[in-house]
Amino acid sequence: MQYMSENTEVSTQFDTVKLILSVIILLSGIVAFYYYSEQLLLFRVLGLLVAAGVTVGLILLTEKGRSIKQFAQGSVTEVKKVVWPTRKETMQTTLIVMVMVLLVGVLLWLFDTLLTWGITSLTGQGG
Repeated sequence: MQYMSENTEVSTQFDTVKLILSVIILLSGIVAFYYYSEQLLLFRVLGLLVAAGVTVGLILLTEKGRSIKQFAQGSVTEVKKVVWPTRKETMQTTLIVMVMVLLVGVLLWLFDTLLTWGITSLTGQGG
């Protein structure tokens, strides 16, 4: 059992080293992007994308990275299970929402007008 906890501790420390190294690589890519500002933009962007790709690759090699990857894969699986509405259903729902917004807007305008009339009548101001 002692071996298991030592192995986990070494793995956690190595994951920390990978995370720190990935941050250093990404920051180096950003600094290089601006340092070589006189170079062609295409090369600078490609270099930045390579640095970002290496960073993501290193992060995915850690325990947290693997758990994030599993979460993303599970999310994709769940999205595939969703029953999306048809075009007709979407149009009907949109129309209902627009009508309700218009109706509530008119009701609020009428309520505001009524309150304004009542307050000006009570205070004697405005006319």
